[in-house]
Amino acid sequence: MATAEPRTADPLSLFRKSIEQKAAPTPSTSSDPDTQADLDTSLAQASYLVFNLQSSQDGDQHIAIPFTQPTRFISKTLSRAVDLRSVYFCWLNKDAGAQEYITAVTQLNEELKQAEKTEEVKNLIFSEKLDLVTWLAGEVGEEDSDYIRSLDDNKQARQDADDAAATAKGGEDVEMRDAGLSDAVARKKEEERLREIYAAERKMGDRNTVLRGVKIQDFGGVRKHSALFLGKARGPQPPAAPALTSNPALRPPVNASKPGRRPEPIILLSPSASSLLRMPNIKSFLVDGVYTAPDSSSSGSNILHLTRTLPSISSHPLRFILVDSPDNFRPDYWSRVVAVFTTGQTWQFKNYKWQNPAELFAHALGVYVGWRGEVVPDTVKGWGRGVLTVQIDKGTQRWRDREVVEDVWSAVEARMKALGWGKEGR
Repeated sequence: MATAEPRTADPLSLFRKSIEQKAAPTPSTSSDPDTQADLDTSLAQASYLVFNLQSSQDGDQHIAIPFTQPTRFISKTLSRAVDLRSVYFCWLNKDAGAQEYITAVTQLNEELKQAEKTEEVKNLIFSEKLDLVTWLAGEVGEEDSDYIRSLDDNKQARQDADDAAATAKGGEDVEMRDAGLSDAVARKKEEERLREIYAAERKMGDRNTVLRGVKIQDFGGVRKHSALFLGKARGPQPPAAPALTSNPALRPPVNASKPGRRPEPIILLSPSASSLLRMPNIKSFLVDGVYTAPDSSSSGSNILHLTRTLPSISSHPLRFILVDSPDNFRPDYWSRVVAVFTTGQTWQFKNYKWQNPAELFAHALGVYVGWRGEVVPDTVKGWGRGVLTVQIDKGTQRWRDREVVEDVWSAVEARMKALGWGKEGR
């Protein structure tokens, strides 16, 4: 059995090729297993993944790669390369739901501890898991992944690591290529001076890190307390409905059980004051295709309705319900949520049925609307393809708003169709 060195074989390429040849790789306790006992082992006990490939020139090849070897798959949420064991475990659970996958990761990590192994299986979010499984299955090109680094970049990174290791071994921790000094004493003084400068450098953040900080703050309690004071300022208010089912705006149609009648889809807005789209201006944006600044002095309504024809869903106009809080939701209303507008602040999902963004945007389309030219928050980027990112122009020129609105509705229609809204009974 031929065992490849980690530097001469790429595990992701071998994995993709083995799936293409329908020759599943096998976990093993040995890099050169010669008995069936080496192969009949659990994933926690195994130390190597053996690839059994067929080659027209070399015949059958058996290549063993350590499970601890990093791959070219770079997790943006973890900010590092994912090891081979995590990649293999993700492929084994490619058909598992989000909660089932998380539970399986936790169980395997417990087994690794019992096996006295220091490594842990990484829990990939929905977008990363989908991208990895699609790439391994060969459904996309080898260069069409958002998370997998190209082989050329991988080789360059290895060369840089080798150069750094050789420099450290030789005792030269700083190489002054641009010093331009021939005198050894003057060169040494210049190296010491630059080392002091580099040690005193302070890493600067961008606009998002300066404004948001490193710790996410939850201001949800401020909204609840302010509602009490604002309610008193407006004077006596009519008594609230005794139960959610008495709210006619959220109730399903009276004849919903009759054929041809569908429940009304729901769109959730962000209650954040930094959101560009809120209850006062969302209707003019989605219906008229024109963005107007929200009037902060207006109390507005906590529920709106609009109609839109989605040809792939229904030939008749659909009536959508727009709310900025799920406080009055019944459990069955969550199955009607088709889109969630977000600013990237996770406290928005505190009272949601799915508080994990990866799980939430697997059930509904996420929509982030920002200013054109500004940087999209890293949290939104980390949520992957489940969130649609669009940008609108600042100023008074609003002629491109309609194009943005049509992109939003097209994404909503595609997600609704994927969720089965175009089928009979929905």
